[in-house]
Order: sequence, then C-alpha cells, then structure tokens
Amino acid sequence: MSAHDDPEDQHPTPGGDHRDEPGPARRGDRGPVPGAVREVALVFLKLGVIAFGGPAAHTAMMRDELVRRRGWVGDQRFVDLMGATNLIPGPNSTELAIHLGFDRARLRGLVAAGVCFILPAALMVTALAWAYVSYGNTPAVRGLLYGIVPAVIAIIAHALIGLLRAVIKSVWTAALTVAALTAYLLGVNELLVLAAGALLAAAVRLAGRFRHDRAHGLLTLPLGLGLPVFPHPSGDRLAELFLTMLKIGAVLYGSGYVLLAFLRGDFVDRLGWITQEQLMDAVSVGQVTPGPVFTTATFLGYVIAGPIGALLATVAVFLPSFVFVGLLTKLTDRLRAGDWTSALLDGLNAAALALMAGVSFQLGRTAIVDPLTAALALITLGLLWKTRLNNAWYIAAGGLVGLAHSLLT
Repeated sequence: MSAHDDPEDQHPTPGGDHRDEPGPARRGDRGPVPGAVREVALVFLKLGVIAFGGPAAHTAMMRDELVRRRGWVGDQRFVDLMGATNLIPGPNSTELAIHLGFDRARLRGLVAAGVCFILPAALMVTALAWAYVSYGNTPAVRGLLYGIVPAVIAIIAHALIGLLRAVIKSVWTAALTVAALTAYLLGVNELLVLAAGALLAAAVRLAGRFRHDRAHGLLTLPLGLGLPVFPHPSGDRLAELFLTMLKIGAVLYGSGYVLLAFLRGDFVDRLGWITQEQLMDAVSVGQVTPGPVFTTATFLGYVIAGPIGALLATVAVFLPSFVFVGLLTKLTDRLRAGDWTSALLDGLNAAALALMAGVSFQLGRTAIVDPLTAALALITLGLLWKTRLNNAWYIAAGGLVGLAHSLLT
C-alpha cells in the first residue's frame, strides 16, 4: 500500500477542482442520471483492472476519475464519504467505491460499483490459486514466491511507516499501540485487541470530559460496545468457511493488511486449514493483482475448498461491506465527527496499526530466510521510500530475482 499524493494536485485539469460543487446526482438533489448504472459499472470495472497499489492508491485513482475527470461529486463530498467509510468495518477503498456508486445511481449503482470493482481481482486471484494448487510445488513457482514475499514484507513495512504520522497523535496513542502490539504477540485474539483499543481510548476521553461535563460524558459510555460477537461455526467445512469469512468481513477495522492477522488467527491457528507458508503465498498473490487486498480471502478459499470455496470466501468477506454502506447512506449527510467518535477511531486505528505491525513481524520471520531475501526486502523498502513506482513493479522484480535464483541453484 502506498501513500502517494494524487498527481492531479500539482497539475489540475481544465475546469478546476470541483472542490465545493455538488455532484450531478447527489443523494437528495435529484434522481439518478439516465444510463448511470451502466456508466458506474464500466468505470469501476476499469478501476478494478488497473487499481494496483493498495487502498491509498485506489482512493487517489477514484478521485482522479470521478472528481476531476467526470465531476460526479465535488471534493468536499468525496472527503465526507472517505471519512464515513472509516467508521464501519471492512475494506475502506472498496466501501468508498460502493458509496460513490450509490451517489451516482442509487441502490443499483451501489451493487454495480462494488461488484465491478471486486470482480477483476477475484477472477485473477482464482486463476492464480488454480495454478498454485496445480503447480505450486514446482521449482519455478516456488522460486517466484521466494522473491516476491520479501518484497511484500517491505510493502507492508512501508505502509506502516506511512500510517505512523496519522495514527500516533500523542504519547497516549503511542503507548496504546505498543500495548496492543504486545497483546497480539502474546496471543490475544485480534477482535479483543481492536475492541480494547477502542474502549480504552473512549475511557480516557471520558475521564477527561467527566471533570467538565459529567452528564454528557456518561451518555457516550455504551457506544463502544457495538462489536458483534459470532458463535463458533460448526458443521460442513464450506459452511464454516463462509461463516468465518463473513465474521471477518463484518468486524475488521483498519487497512486490508489487518486482514492478514484475522486470517492467521482463524485459518492457521484455530482451524489449522492452511499453513503459515500458504498464508504468505496468499498475501503475495493479493499484492500482485489489482483491486482489493481482501481478495486474499478468495485465494485461501480456493486452497481450502476449490472453486466453490473461492466463491463462498469472496462473497462472505465482501457481503458485510455492501450491507454497512447501504445503511451508512442513510446517515452520511448528517454524520459529523463528535468527540466520542474521534476517541473510538483513535483507539481503533492505534490497535489496527499494532495488528499490522505484529502480523508483518510474524510473516517476515518466515519470508526473510537468507541474505538474498533480506537484501530484496531492504532494497524494496529503500525504493519505496525514494520513488513513486507502482507496487506491481517491485513484485515483478522480486519474482524475477526469485526465478533466477531457483534456476541457478
């Protein structure tokens, strides 16, 4: 995931920013534009094919395409939707696409935008999963992954560094992040880490406000208790796969990279259906394809239960996003960041950053196995720091190095 600035910020196109004008089909202004559903489908199908680089890059591409080039929404509306999607679980860039589709073409646009943004990556990942299951033990494929995985570790590390400034806002949030990282490395469940981060942050904020406004402070106390609790699914493996992915999609806050911590906790540690190595391979495939990082779940679904597993895992992990955005459209125009919301989000973000750091540390121990893989990771990290190349180039370079290594040894 890169955090590049939108290049259009430095080189505005004719017609200006559309910074404050409403989009042509703002909800509550008028009905959807004629032919808008087809237009939404085609635009997000295109974005789904070219959207390499992680959520930050996806967001920049959507802004360039929909705000600057097409004028569907203004900058202020775009920013409001970005903020709203941070309040709900799931992959934020995918949810932003879904919400933008709703703004343009209502409920049919909501479905079209989400499906078309997800579909290209899901199909690519399914094809790669088939090749992996069929040929994954061949020296050439293993060599490719030998070089790709260290590059993936560097990309995750670069994302962590980029998020530090946004997440670590005080000594308190730094301490909360360290505590969450420690808890995760000691084996505490990922959901408990996230919930505790949110509740502790809210409690600290409440303690500060209690001295000034006791009544208002008490009203905000129950609002951090909304994380759903799912019973352990049982029965057929397909049903358990679906329910587990559905649970993950319904409760996962933070970057798509936080998904790795959940997948590891459920499918490696609890169920034992995949190995740590297979999880790393899934991460690599999720990086080498465009679109949502959540299609890592598609790959694992195929490894676990073939094509039907890939389909069920994809539907389950993304379904909550459609539901949450559908509900959020009723509130977005009135949604404002209150004091308690800010506190909860600060805690969630700190805990999510800690989970990202913890899982990247654990995955790094399995990927950095010799001087060559260490060099690949360090060189990739340096290039990420100094250049603006798309992540796909680093993945491709790592794969070529790994392939050459396998042919020479």
